[in-house]
Amino acid sequence: MRRRIVGLTVLAAVLSTCLFGVPLAAAAARYFISDERGELERSADTTALAISGDLTRAQRPSALPKPENGTEVTVYDAAGVRVAGPGPQSVDLVRRTLRGSVASGDLGSRMAVAVPVSDGDTITGAVLVTADHSQVYRRIGESWLAMLGLAVAAVAASWLLARRQAQRLTQPLERLCVAAERLGGGDFSVRTSPTGVTEIDSVNTSLDRTAERLGSLVERERSFSADASHQLRTPLTGLQLGLESALATPDADLRAAMHDALEAAGRLESTVTDLLALARDSPSGSPPLDLDRFLDGIRTRWHGPLAAAGRPLRVEVRHPLPGTRMSSAAAEQIVDVLIENALRHGRGAVTVRVRDAERALAVDVSDEGSPITGDPQELFRRGSTVAGGSGIGLALARRLAESERGRLVLSSASPPRFTLLAPLPR
Repeated sequence: MRRRIVGLTVLAAVLSTCLFGVPLAAAAARYFISDERGELERSADTTALAISGDLTRAQRPSALPKPENGTEVTVYDAAGVRVAGPGPQSVDLVRRTLRGSVASGDLGSRMAVAVPVSDGDTITGAVLVTADHSQVYRRIGESWLAMLGLAVAAVAASWLLARRQAQRLTQPLERLCVAAERLGGGDFSVRTSPTGVTEIDSVNTSLDRTAERLGSLVERERSFSADASHQLRTPLTGLQLGLESALATPDADLRAAMHDALEAAGRLESTVTDLLALARDSPSGSPPLDLDRFLDGIRTRWHGPLAAAGRPLRVEVRHPLPGTRMSSAAAEQIVDVLIENALRHGRGAVTVRVRDAERALAVDVSDEGSPITGDPQELFRRGSTVAGGSGIGLALARRLAESERGRLVLSSASPPRFTLLAPLPR
């Protein structure tokens, strides 16, 4: 592409130079020939004035004016016969001049101009001035060489400018091609830089947006398996323990055990659906949060695991409570993460408190464990091991909250308390 741009630019410069230069060269040649004839005519007029008296008296001119370098002056009488000078004896050009007009032409390799010599209305002779063609040809050649030099300089300047412009245009395109290849190879961190060319910058911006969207999509898809594993581990364990307990107890109510297992399987399916919707950045379709069912679900899911660890579960509600547009599935997933963290890393009673936070519905989850030290924001970074866990749960919970236009914050480091702020209805 670079060669094509340079080649087309140089070709355009050559064509434009030829279209302008050839007529100009021809006009310059005509000008120099006309100017040379004018010089010869002036020289002939000067001589005619100097010898007009001698020819009127039918005398041979006593002395001719000194001719300019390279010119020859010849005087003819009224009969067209040479009386002075080195010219030919008789010239047709002179005979035409004796009729009363200035005549010009070529005599062999010389340029000639003849003017009449008159005394009043009487033609008494003629003056012929000649000069070698080489003089005018030299002037024409010098002008043509100067024009050729300027044309070469113009074409060379066009070539240099074309190379610079081609480099300015092709380098961003080459970088864009490399970026596109990297993007196609799975490098979604690729970004382009501004070039100053509007069209190329527009393509660069589109490529950057595509890379960002694809990278975000792939990252969400990759994190789905880890999130699902983290969120399903505890429900699957509960389902397994329930089934094993029913099988190990001779008088167990198998119908009730199957009913509980089906409910647990339904919650597992809901969890997978919610996590997949989060990974794909699409709405889960879950209904808005029903506080009564939400709190009953917390007691049902967590009373047993916490009691098995010798830790009480306290659920507190501070009325009146506003409504919220956060989905029930997202709120349950977030609170389950917080309670599981309190179970694994905290001590003492686990308290879930629901209250009005003026512009949001707040759900506090706290325990009586050790104070949390370090940067609170680091707790929510995916892969962080500040809290001694896998670095998945809190990051997932915050993403869920933000996907529902809510917030999840560490509201107290001692005792540890996390607060979910669910948005109010519009």
